Amino acid sequence: MNASSFDPSIFKAYDIRGRVPEELDEATARLIGGAVAHLIRPKVVIVGRDMRLTGESLASALTQGLCESGVDVVDIGMVGTEEVYFATFSLEADGGVMVTASHNPADYNGMKVVREKAIPVSGDTGLMAMRDWVGEAAVGRGPLAGSCVSSVPGRVSRCDISEAYVEHVLSYADLGKLKPLRIVVNGGNGMAGPVVERIASRLPFDVIVLQGEPDGTFPNGVPNPLLPERRRATSEAVRDHEADLGVAFDGDFDRCFFFDETGAFVEGYYLVGLLAQQALLSSPGGAIVHDPRLVWNTIELVVEAGGRPVMNKSGHAFIKERMRREDAVYGGEMSAHHYFRRFSYCDSGMIPWLMVAELMCTSGRSLSSLVGERLARYPVSGEVNLELGQPEAALAALRRDYGREASSVDDTDGVSLDFGSWRVNVRASNTEPVVRVNLESRGDRALLDAKTQKVLDFLRTAGA
Repeated sequence: MNASSFDPSIFKAYDIRGRVPEELDEATARLIGGAVAHLIRPKVVIVGRDMRLTGESLASALTQGLCESGVDVVDIGMVGTEEVYFATFSLEADGGVMVTASHNPADYNGMKVVREKAIPVSGDTGLMAMRDWVGEAAVGRGPLAGSCVSSVPGRVSRCDISEAYVEHVLSYADLGKLKPLRIVVNGGNGMAGPVVERIASRLPFDVIVLQGEPDGTFPNGVPNPLLPERRRATSEAVRDHEADLGVAFDGDFDRCFFFDETGAFVEGYYLVGLLAQQALLSSPGGAIVHDPRLVWNTIELVVEAGGRPVMNKSGHAFIKERMRREDAVYGGEMSAHHYFRRFSYCDSGMIPWLMVAELMCTSGRSLSSLVGERLARYPVSGEVNLELGQPEAALAALRRDYGREASSVDDTDGVSLDFGSWRVNVRASNTEPVVRVNLESRGDRALLDAKTQKVLDFLRTAGA
């Protein structure tokens, strides 16, 4: 491998991701295995992969690099990201690597890396050091540039953790309280389909699975339900089957997205408060960690349930770190990441839909009924992504000009401005070259629409 074939840009804020083979190839994957060994100093590492066509070869090369460094590898096969998290903490391994590019197009792949107890390795806690280590090795200066660096190579074993994982997920619902529901689940040809079917076999639900077969060519489009065009199949199926609930997943199913019985998409923001209240039933007075993009609905519901809301910077590494510090029972982001203390503070896409289904059963209410009042009480703009030439200048100008009239200004993540009747958060994305804009109001849709347009126009001008 030579320096020109290594692309350091594949190391992102939270994971490793790039086009295969132009940006990420087997030679780089092998060196990443060595970098994981160098950074974490593990004895045993869990390795899993999703359905992408390049997953098996990249996982094999990654495993080679780990073994060459004297690390034993437990291969758990083709799984979702949270199954690597589960295997890492339940088997008490020293680390884990999931080979996935989540919701990216089919020609992408990547890796998510965790330490013991499934603690994430992010740009701030090791990924950039790994990038530098791989860069050195790629030009022949690192220990993996040539032969095996350990006199005793690591061994590879295989383990099926699926049954233990399903048992753990089912423990988040009181199965005796569940009643017959008809639920449409769209797996997006990612890894969710087979797992949902195993879980559904234990439940009194009529579960209709769409696009359930894992297929790395993505014959029905990229599995990213945040894109409006990727929601249509789920929405129509909910109406066609007269279902009580719709759920859609991204490729590695660490996020799940909800549709009510009318087929309407439910913004992830409103699920955070709903799941927080559910989590607090078994942990009264517990801490709930949430992101700063949209907050009023979450704070109100958490306080009503006797919990303690804790606002924290967006991003899974930051949320998990704060949850550990607070020993929070649950954490949620409006981006559809949901974190649970009993899941080693990790995010799960399988646990939330079970909790929502249980709440529907015990309350006798539809999802539209459960969130309808909240949508009216705190309407939102929906996240708007702006590509700006000078994003930092735009944020500074917004803080300066709008900050004069704000009742509070918060810099937890980007800039948040509270005007009493409406609120805005603007932040630079950690994963894309865009600025993300979110507004909410106190029950005034007309005010929200007007302020949204004014803020967007201001940002476009200030960041031109």
